[in-house]
Amino acid sequence: MRGKRLAVLGAVIALVSGGSTADAIVGGTPARVVDTPWVVAITTTDGQLICGGALVAANKVMTAAHCATLKGVLGKNQRPAEQLRVVAGRTDLRTKSDGVEAAVASVWRHPDYQEVTKGDDVAVLTLAQSLPYRTIALGEVGDDGVVLGWGRTAEGTPPAMTLRKVTVPILSDAECALKEPDYRPGAMLCAGRGGRDACTGDSGGPLVVKGRLAGVVSFGRGCARADEPGVYTRLAHYRSVMGF
Repeated sequence: MRGKRLAVLGAVIALVSGGSTADAIVGGTPARVVDTPWVVAITTTDGQLICGGALVAANKVMTAAHCATLKGVLGKNQRPAEQLRVVAGRTDLRTKSDGVEAAVASVWRHPDYQEVTKGDDVAVLTLAQSLPYRTIALGEVGDDGVVLGWGRTAEGTPPAMTLRKVTVPILSDAECALKEPDYRPGAMLCAGRGGRDACTGDSGGPLVVKGRLAGVVSFGRGCARADEPGVYTRLAHYRSVMGF
C-alpha cells in the first residue's frame, strides 16, 4: 500500500496488517508482466495484496520499508519474513495458474526507518528461491517515469487486481519541497501533477526511468489529486547501504 496520512491513516494501518485488499494505479493503462517481468506483488501467505516490488536480483526484491512493517506507517515492528510471499510472472492476481509464488527467507529494512514521511523507506526481501525472470538495474532520475501496480483505478473503487502502469512527470527538488513539508532532497523524489498517480496498494512498487529502477512508491495525499504529487524513495541515494 502507498503510505497515507490524514483521513485515510486508519485504513493504511489495517491494510499493512493484512486486513483488506489494496488500491493501485490511477489514470493508467493495462500492463503485462511479460513486458516487465521484474515487477512483483508482495502478499500475505493467504494471498492478500500488501505492496508491489521489483526483482533486482534472481532472489532479491526491492520494496518500501513500510511494506515490511507490521503496524502500517506508524509501526516500528518489522513484519516477519514467514508472513510474506512474493508473486512473480502474474498479470492478474486472481489467477493462480501463471507465474511463481515464492516464500521470503529474510527481510532487510533500512535501520533508520521510522515512518514514511521521515524517509529511509526502503527494504530488500531475500527470497527462499531464485526466480526465472529478468531483473531490473537501479538507475537515476529523469524527466518522467513509469509506475506500476495492481488494484484500484480511483479512490473508493473496487480493486482491479490486474497490473497497470502510468507515466508521471518527475518534479524538481525545489517544487517537491514546496508541495511536501517533509520532503528530503536527495533521499526522495516526487512525481505527478494530478490525474495520474500511484495509490494505496502500490507502495513499494517500481518507478522506472529509462528502463531502470529509480524509485519505489512511498507516500502521498489521496490519489491523483491536483497539486498533490506522490513521493518516492530515491534509490540511488541508498545504493551503497543496500549493496546494489
